Amino acid sequence: MSDDFPLGLLFGLLVLLICLSAFFSSSETGMMSINRYRLSHQASSGDRAARRVLRLLARPDRLIGVILIGNNLVNNLAAAIATVLAIHFFGEVSGPAIAPLILTIVILIFAEVSPKTYAAIKPERIAYPASLVLEPLLKLLYPLVWLVSTLSNGLLRLVGVKQIDGSADHLTRDELRTVVHEAGTLIPHRHQAMLLSILDLENVTVNDIMVPRHEVVGIDLDDDLEDILAQLRTSQHTRVPIFKGDINNIIGMLHLRNAARFLSRPEVTKAAIVQEAREPYFIPESTPLHTQLLNFQKQKRRIGIVVDEYGDVEGLVTLEDILEEIVGEFTTDMASQDQEIYRQDDGSHVIEGTANIRDINRLLGWQLPTDGPKTLNGLILEHLESFPDGAACLQIGSVRMEILEVRDNLITAARCWQAPQRRARPD
Repeated sequence: MSDDFPLGLLFGLLVLLICLSAFFSSSETGMMSINRYRLSHQASSGDRAARRVLRLLARPDRLIGVILIGNNLVNNLAAAIATVLAIHFFGEVSGPAIAPLILTIVILIFAEVSPKTYAAIKPERIAYPASLVLEPLLKLLYPLVWLVSTLSNGLLRLVGVKQIDGSADHLTRDELRTVVHEAGTLIPHRHQAMLLSILDLENVTVNDIMVPRHEVVGIDLDDDLEDILAQLRTSQHTRVPIFKGDINNIIGMLHLRNAARFLSRPEVTKAAIVQEAREPYFIPESTPLHTQLLNFQKQKRRIGIVVDEYGDVEGLVTLEDILEEIVGEFTTDMASQDQEIYRQDDGSHVIEGTANIRDINRLLGWQLPTDGPKTLNGLILEHLESFPDGAACLQIGSVRMEILEVRDNLITAARCWQAPQRRARPD
């Protein structure tokens, strides 16, 4: 054969086949390594190359089939030509043994490792131009590709793989959290926190963030009218519940904007107050925050009364409470935050027993359990499994606590601090 074809032509064909092998190898890695979500974004923005790549990736079995058919074809041709050249230079005895060794090294370096490494680092630079060749090549070799794909898919189904197309490539919630964490400087830290908070809304219910019933400020119609009017004029809330005798007997929600209608009258009656109140909106205590956010939007409400399974009032929750779970506290006025956490000079914190555990974790960066009691008092009592007679010390997770004050069957204050981490002993 070497006598029929000039050696220069054979060397040229061999170099061309190695380049084609590098093309197919890099195309495979580039197509499989490309960022699917960036690709989808570019395709939706009108990028034709991105749309071509998406069409090819829609059936990865066919894409891989056409790439491997082309790659094996050029590699086999390269092996045949290399054998002919080796026989010419090294003889019929040594040539067939030397050719595979030299060709394997050449293909490994120039047609496999180098192009695949580059394609893994710069997948878009390889995948986009490669799609110009692979798409028409797939149409040209479709019968052979279909036969190979059908046989390989049949084998995959035998081992339990039923989903062949690449259209069901979706991120789970935990994977999306990892993407947000790894975004680095591409997403500002505050925006990362907001995105993660949105993902956490499904794991938080309204009773985790509600104002408990003993802290609810409302209008009791059994009080004297003068006391009620004074309370309305000095109220710090724009919406207050109206009840009779007990918060469980709630009548409605009064917006202070509507209260101006009767406060300006010379004579005000309790009936006039009730008339301006809006029907209360009740929320089951187990409602997830993401559901309640949509319910507030659907019902055109900004505040709701949280009730348990027996219909008893547990507290109230507002739209602002849910939004603060996403964006953080709206106010920077520390005086409006009840001052439940007091930092000490030694680095510890004196925390009131009624402080919400989620607020403690958020403000101090701790990891106290939130799947049980909602307040520090409840968490300590659950851990002790009895009511303390006086001062006591305990540790929950990595937080050490010292009970400072107990009053009326309630732990009113505790000093808390992070326990020092133990250093691992050297082997």
